[in-house]
Amino acid sequence: MTSTKVIMRSESRLQHDPSQPLLAIDEPPPYAVINPDGASPYLLLCEHASNRIPRALGELGLPEAERQRHIAWDIGVSALSQHLSRALDAPLFMTNYSRLVIDCNRPLGVPSAIPEISETTEIPGNLDLTDAERQQRIDTLFTPFADAVARRLDHLQEEGKRPFVVGIHSFTPVYFGRQRPWHAGILYGEAAGFGQTLIRELQSEATLTIGDNEPYNIHPDEDYTVPVHADDRGLPGALIEVRHDLIDTFSGVSEWGERLTRCFEAALKEHG
Repeated sequence: MTSTKVIMRSESRLQHDPSQPLLAIDEPPPYAVINPDGASPYLLLCEHASNRIPRALGELGLPEAERQRHIAWDIGVSALSQHLSRALDAPLFMTNYSRLVIDCNRPLGVPSAIPEISETTEIPGNLDLTDAERQQRIDTLFTPFADAVARRLDHLQEEGKRPFVVGIHSFTPVYFGRQRPWHAGILYGEAAGFGQTLIRELQSEATLTIGDNEPYNIHPDEDYTVPVHADDRGLPGALIEVRHDLIDTFSGVSEWGERLTRCFEAALKEHG
């Protein structure tokens, strides 16, 4: 019984050899940069932009219906991030692969970085990974993205600039069977003033319920973008979380893009 289970897991991973490249020559690079010369003080990150999985990993053993769910990516954020990049004239760094392969907003080594279970779904292709397989995902996907963001921040700070680091995310309306009351949330660590300004601006619309470090909060054991790219550098930083059913259409992206642009511009006047 045990041996049969191991064989099934191995087959679902296509038995990828980590001595061979993880990405084929015709697959996208680990990340993309949109509007690289944008003049805004905002540096936008979209760490969960895509649900793409390298072909070498055989879709991680998941059917398409699971790969389209929120467990694989943040629905709507690719379009929302690009809207904000245009509206603010801000550089945008986006990952090109699913957070199920490796999560670029998690510290390395924590279970959620390469999850074996996401919500209630087992990820067959993440079970029983060798150290070499884990390291290949880090070297191929995580490190290039993290280093590119760090280089950009180094360059801006060397020029005497003070960038605002903002990750663009979305969340599910229902999680583990519980309805979430928020339309959006602002997550922040040390930059409480910046986070509170964004919350205040969003709460100026009486119809909106806005989370203050909800539906998640920033913690160095579970987050990378804000603790490392913002707080460790003494820079203002936050994550924006929008409920994904509000941005899964072009009209929703446009509405929230305009709303968030107004909030970002107000925050810049106050903290820039």
